[in-house]
Amino acid sequence: MTTVVLLLVGASAFAQNFVNPANAFSHKKTAYITLTDGTQLTGTIRNIDRKKGLIEEIKMDLDGGGREKIDPADVAFAYLPPTAASKLNRGLDYLTDATKWDRQDLDADIIGQGYCYFEATEVRIKNKTRNLLMQLMNPHFSSKVRVYHDPFANETMSIGVAGIDVAGGLAKSYYIKVGDAAAYKVKKNAYDEECQIIFAGCDAVLSDEDMGVWRDFEGHVYQYSQECGE
Repeated sequence: MTTVVLLLVGASAFAQNFVNPANAFSHKKTAYITLTDGTQLTGTIRNIDRKKGLIEEIKMDLDGGGREKIDPADVAFAYLPPTAASKLNRGLDYLTDATKWDRQDLDADIIGQGYCYFEATEVRIKNKTRNLLMQLMNPHFSSKVRVYHDPFANETMSIGVAGIDVAGGLAKSYYIKVGDAAAYKVKKNAYDEECQIIFAGCDAVLSDEDMGVWRDFEGHVYQYSQECGE
């Protein structure tokens, strides 16, 4: 009975986990990129150029021959395969079950294979708003609050079991998009104030005794997606 309970708790925890970010991508596995004009490109990544952590250009060897230089401003969304050295996404069994997702416009099968999902979104950086290609950290529960990877965020300490991170490892900042508003950076040390804005009107989340505790941020976003909002 104890084992069953632990398995259920573990499955629930994986369900509300963010996926792991990746900064290096495979040159062998197929990448899938959809442009803003609807054009779909498939092929392998030759190189990804970055500036200040953000994607500046994607160089791709196309299936069937030919090469393409892609400006991220022309990309609507992309499924990119991380290198073998990058961490696997957590809770892949859960990720492959699209019936448990709150967004049906994403390809659960591709993401379940460990791919990283990037999408174009408005991001507020200081006093300017830019349209950027950002990695979505919560593809399976992102209909109300979308959480994007901050490429410069440090991580909290993690506890490993058999090479798998089971606790900690949470980034100290993310870019958060609530509804249709531009995404903006939320830092660990400001979460106790920002959570009141992010989850405004959701008593189920705001009444949590651990509200404002950064280590429970993933769970709060998941709970909000399940219980609150339109």
